[in-house]
Amino acid sequence: MEQDKQTRVRVDPARSAVPLSVWAGEWLERRVIGEGTRCNYAGFVRNHLVPSLGRKPLAGLARRDFERFVQDIYRGGAGLAASTVNDRMVMVAAIMEAAVVDKRITENPARGIRISRRDVVAVDEDAVPTPAEVDLIAAHITPPFRLAVYLQAGTGQRPSEAMAFSNECRRSGFVRIRWQVSAKAHREDCQAPFVPLKHRLEKESRDIPTALFVEQEIDDHLRRWKPVPVIFTGQKGKRIRLETFFAPRQPGAGVMPSIASYGYQFKKACLLAGLVDLDGKAKYTPRSLRHFFASTALANGVPIHEVSRWLGHRSVKTTVDIYGHLLPGAWERCREVLQRSMRPLPLEVTSLPSEAASSSVGN
Repeated sequence: MEQDKQTRVRVDPARSAVPLSVWAGEWLERRVIGEGTRCNYAGFVRNHLVPSLGRKPLAGLARRDFERFVQDIYRGGAGLAASTVNDRMVMVAAIMEAAVVDKRITENPARGIRISRRDVVAVDEDAVPTPAEVDLIAAHITPPFRLAVYLQAGTGQRPSEAMAFSNECRRSGFVRIRWQVSAKAHREDCQAPFVPLKHRLEKESRDIPTALFVEQEIDDHLRRWKPVPVIFTGQKGKRIRLETFFAPRQPGAGVMPSIASYGYQFKKACLLAGLVDLDGKAKYTPRSLRHFFASTALANGVPIHEVSRWLGHRSVKTTVDIYGHLLPGAWERCREVLQRSMRPLPLEVTSLPSEAASSSVGN
């Protein structure tokens, strides 16, 4: 307190005793942000920030609290990518910075807290299903979602992207992905059930090659269920119509399927197929199918920069951090290349044995 007085910092102890949960709620209410962003921020605060640090007063929060918080949610099974955690921590730092500006605390303990590249966890090989297990999941999931399983396993789409699949995605030999399901798509009042791809603008898309089995699964799906037209307003105010594959097909059926509903059916399929861990929980998640696509492509020599582009990663470094250890034969190829360069093996003289044999016969 003496130091604060010397630096002319005035902080009211009563104002700094406000719990983080209360202050974060007030901060969100004052923000002028898009509804999608608000929903994402509110979900992170509600599901992660408040349960971990919400009861602590602003003055009682230290830098180590936020460092531990970041590591816990990233490595603790929350299912959030490093880029997502870092994006949300920018929000958390803004919440604490607002408390500094409001003279509630003297410094921001959350400033600069993020997941560094060295902390990015490579995918566990045990988290990648086999081809037979992918088929098992597809066989046990509720039939309307069967195609989503093969879209993810065959093209590496995110769950939100697979749920937004439409006739407009189909091309000759590839699919063009442009939309993903909004986090609010399952709500009755949602005006924009589809939003641009992660790290992309509304006009941007990415193309992914499709194997024959993916095309066959799409055709099988269309034989059973016709696409449903969905009209919505894009971010620029333009009306857009999509012939969607996973929209409700019956009058009064409700809203668009959410990522959560697909995840629930996926988990149920794993349990029915007997794909469980030692605790009896589902062994895989929808993200596991994305891992299957990437690992299978890399294991068969597909260049990692191509796989990175198809996955929609912002940088190939992300792909290397997650899947680089799955590249097959890299060590052996390295040994062979360096050996040939530095100490090439002598060429075998294949004519010697025949010459020796002919000379022995002549003798």
